[in-house]
Amino acid sequence: MKKLLLMVSIFMMFVLVACGGNDTDSAGETEPNENELQEGDSVELRVFIPQPRFREQYENYFNQFSEKYLEETGIEVTYQLEFPAADQATQILQTRLATSDSPDIFVVHAVNDIPVYNRAGYLEDLSDEPFVENLLDATREAVTHNGEVVALPLETLSWGYLYNIDMFEELGLELPETLSEMEEVIQVLEENDITPFIASYNEGWIPQLFLPLITGALMETENEDFMERMNNDEGSFAELDGFFEVIDLVAAHTTPRGFEIDGDQGSAMFANGEAAMWVQGPWFAESILSANESVNFGVAPLPINESPEATMINSSTTTSLAVSSLSENKRVAKDLLNYILDEEDSSQLFQDLMFNQVAHSHDFDPFPWLIEANEYIVDGRAYQDPAIPQAVKTESESALQSYLAGSLDQEGVIQALDRAWQQANQVNGDD
Repeated sequence: MKKLLLMVSIFMMFVLVACGGNDTDSAGETEPNENELQEGDSVELRVFIPQPRFREQYENYFNQFSEKYLEETGIEVTYQLEFPAADQATQILQTRLATSDSPDIFVVHAVNDIPVYNRAGYLEDLSDEPFVENLLDATREAVTHNGEVVALPLETLSWGYLYNIDMFEELGLELPETLSEMEEVIQVLEENDITPFIASYNEGWIPQLFLPLITGALMETENEDFMERMNNDEGSFAELDGFFEVIDLVAAHTTPRGFEIDGDQGSAMFANGEAAMWVQGPWFAESILSANESVNFGVAPLPINESPEATMINSSTTTSLAVSSLSENKRVAKDLLNYILDEEDSSQLFQDLMFNQVAHSHDFDPFPWLIEANEYIVDGRAYQDPAIPQAVKTESESALQSYLAGSLDQEGVIQALDRAWQQANQVNGDD
């Protein structure tokens, strides 16, 4: 509860400062403009990316930009890079923005963050930048708000759970379409001394993944008005029948000491065959293959009940880069974003990150697990990642951790999530 109140108070400060105006300060000065730069100048860009596992890839690419930029313009670009853990990033960033300590470039989630941050006035309009014409239609739409492109998309995700293809094939297992079929898969695995699932609960955002998976599938099939009802303070998570069934099933058949295992450790365990499945997305592909380059894994939709129609892939544009409206280095920041989708160099970057293609100029072959997940999308067996308020996702981290630890019951989880959504509505109502 204390964590939730802290998050709400920070977000209220974030919104109030934003709505107080970025136009002028107490001395009557206008907001920062794009500086006029000339040969011999130097600029330090502050970049905020909550993906510490990709530090090396980003650093190498940014340094490559600096070398080319110096050669072409005579302007030296250096960086102050920050790679916070994902479960800390939102609180850190909102505090920075609310206190005018903004990075020049920062990550936003296309679905959840862009409307909030853009309404608050913190996202620079990027509509006229060259990279926009290079974007695929779906990714451009995902980063457009109120008719303006306000971010550059990095990741498009199609996910549910990861599974070891070789284990499934050796045992003649088919991908389950229902919860009871998943139970049969679990039984066969355990009869052959294979642990069904990886447990990695040390980082709260990982058990939180159950929230969009279950909510999104049920909204697509049985609870179509759930989002509208929740946004109007008329709904409850208690309406989502069977919400805890798949959580309980997975938790009962996992590797031990889950609360000691983080994402990187879970990646290594999965890569080395310590379990056959992991409720996780392909964003850990680089970590998994670093631990075992020969592992053969796929992506499949997670069954949540006895309806095959609800067994669907979660599909969305997520990690995106925005330029802060408070930045004093907007021109250079925008030039760096354009280089992120450089027609000659960006394909290698996206391959190194193991991300999907987001631009027309990307010419690399998608990774096998992305091709597999995309087949579900083509077949109409996918839903758009639900726009659950960030405060609810944050609350679900601690709530589901506590539930899995046995210190919070189902009713307590529902009450915590309902309360977080109601408080998010109050914040948005004040905006």
